[in-house]
Amino acid sequence: MADRPYTLLSCGMSIDGYLSAGTEQRLLLSNEADFDRVDGERAASDAILVGASTIRADDPHLLVRSPARRADRVARGLPPSPVKVTVTRNAELDCAAAFFAPDGTDKVVYCPSDVVGRARSRLGAVATVVDAGHPPTMRRVCDDLGERGTRRLMVEGGGTLHTQLLVDDLVDELQLVVAPLFVGDSAACRFVGDGRYPWNSGRRATLAEVRQIGDVVLLRYALSPRFREGP
Repeated sequence: MADRPYTLLSCGMSIDGYLSAGTEQRLLLSNEADFDRVDGERAASDAILVGASTIRADDPHLLVRSPARRADRVARGLPPSPVKVTVTRNAELDCAAAFFAPDGTDKVVYCPSDVVGRARSRLGAVATVVDAGHPPTMRRVCDDLGERGTRRLMVEGGGTLHTQLLVDDLVDELQLVVAPLFVGDSAACRFVGDGRYPWNSGRRATLAEVRQIGDVVLLRYALSPRFREGP
């Protein structure tokens, strides 16, 4: 069996730990310099994973933006952008979403065993639908991605997915950007939810780097012995 991918969780949050403002309008938590840094991390990855709720709420494209980085990937025999991956409980995803656009990237959708048929009917023309078991687990998803050749996986939200991966100790590196603002609305999505996390008062996470990027700050945490200093 192939090793599971090196997994980087990349997230921007408010000072009070929120990913969104609890409204339909998207909350921008970063700046152009940090967006470019994240673009570099995308370009260095084999796949990008987001939750189905992130697709519905933000309609992300999840593409490498820099022409130079896209060209470098192509020169190395790779597609311009990494494979797009999502996990869904019920396959309630719009095949017209930007995630599924005909942009030259492969798309993989993981879902529970009893949803596979419905998911393939709905999304089979635009993505590869994979049975993630019953009940589905993130460990099974990560193992399958490893079998598919994914060596470096970047996770970009949302809070439910963050929680599942962190609780299951499947994240090797956390890149957490803190924006200089408060949300103050408990209805908004938080960075993580309740759970039994491996890092606690008895096992503190290792802070590997602190970097100011304009008006935001990047905190890099090494969460496993597989932590790498660079992409």
